[in-house]
Amino acid sequence: MTPTELLPAPPHAAARRALLAGSAGNLVEWYEFGVYGCFATVIAANFFTPHAGAPGGGSGALVATYASFALAFFFRPVGALLFGRIGDRFGRRPALVLVIGLMTLATTLIGLLPTRADIGAAAPWLLTFLRVLQGLSAGGEFGGAVSLMAEYAPPGRRGLYGAWQSFTVALGLLAGAGTAAALAVVLPAEALYGWGWRVPFLLALPLGTVALWLRTALEEPPGAPPAGPPGATESSEAVGRSGPTALGEQARAVVLGIARIMGWSAAGYTFLVVLPSHLQSALGASFRDALLATTLVNLGFAASILPAGLLSDRVGRRPVMLGGALGIAVLAHPLMQLLQSPGASPQTRAAAVVTAGALVGLLAGPGPAMLAEMFPRRVRCTGLGLSYALANAVFSGCAGLFITALTARTADAAVPAHYAAGACALSAAALLTLRGNDHREPLR
Repeated sequence: MTPTELLPAPPHAAARRALLAGSAGNLVEWYEFGVYGCFATVIAANFFTPHAGAPGGGSGALVATYASFALAFFFRPVGALLFGRIGDRFGRRPALVLVIGLMTLATTLIGLLPTRADIGAAAPWLLTFLRVLQGLSAGGEFGGAVSLMAEYAPPGRRGLYGAWQSFTVALGLLAGAGTAAALAVVLPAEALYGWGWRVPFLLALPLGTVALWLRTALEEPPGAPPAGPPGATESSEAVGRSGPTALGEQARAVVLGIARIMGWSAAGYTFLVVLPSHLQSALGASFRDALLATTLVNLGFAASILPAGLLSDRVGRRPVMLGGALGIAVLAHPLMQLLQSPGASPQTRAAAVVTAGALVGLLAGPGPAMLAEMFPRRVRCTGLGLSYALANAVFSGCAGLFITALTARTADAAVPAHYAAGACALSAAALLTLRGNDHREPLR
């Protein structure tokens, strides 16, 4: 540890402003992804069936909807590289302003998009293009926001500050599920499929405008180098660690980061986003019941994130994240069996989905700080953003496509449990490589 690594603690007011500005974009992003997941069957009927607008659409249309969903995720690594380099070279603020502007624009345009009944086969292609733009912006969001929060965090509070990123993810998903559930209650099915689905996407415009305003007033974290390419102002360690060796170490860190959070990515999307359409298509649940289950699982998720981040500041990232990964690996199948059991009471099923969400929260709370601690400042936006984007592209973006297609092929309603438990078991092995005192060391 060199003296240049010890940065002065930022003023509390500036830290709170950074926390708010960093969190706001995450809320908007995940609100939209929550809405898309909740309305997957509606979007399938409007954009991926020849006769759009009718409830249902069949498993083929739902698979096509999730294929579009997955494609957006595979553009996240591109966004992580693009906006991560902007954040590392020119500052966290310009990168965060750009990504929230792009996300808000793309989400609002989805709400205005003509359906297949209006313009024919061009509709799903336009929807997919807008999803790609969202994928690019989402790829840059995580690296910039987490870097900002971790660098502003007071000593001993990186886990808690990083957990706010995940907490606003939960708030966004809850807002998306709650909005969808409210529309499903107040609107008849014909109106919901006809125009009601547009309302949640259009609400992203005022939300995104507020987030954009917060970020334009943002200050760079304490100790940030001047805007522009890295130069003589960087520490000797940062300057010396350039070239093939450093590049190889950074690539290994990205791969290890992916392995450590693959369970978080897979289980998070399985339980928090894919669950509504799976309950409808595989278990025969109604749209309203599926949305209620999604709201409950997200409540469990939200309730455990901040305590998990705070606990990881005290006992370390490893025991908290291992508890979440092993808990899902062991309990995913029993929880899914409870949801499928005709004799299970509503209270028991509610407890099952809340438990599933809480276990994911044990991974999501310490996860951002854990990734931030893996990379030096000069490549932090890019490195942690790329780890997160690649893990989400493979294990989250493909979750809906994989689960829906495999369930249709095998008629096995427990496919989501297989997927989440397997990914978490592998992730637990990677989490064992965490050192017990990483959370106490200053950021490089």
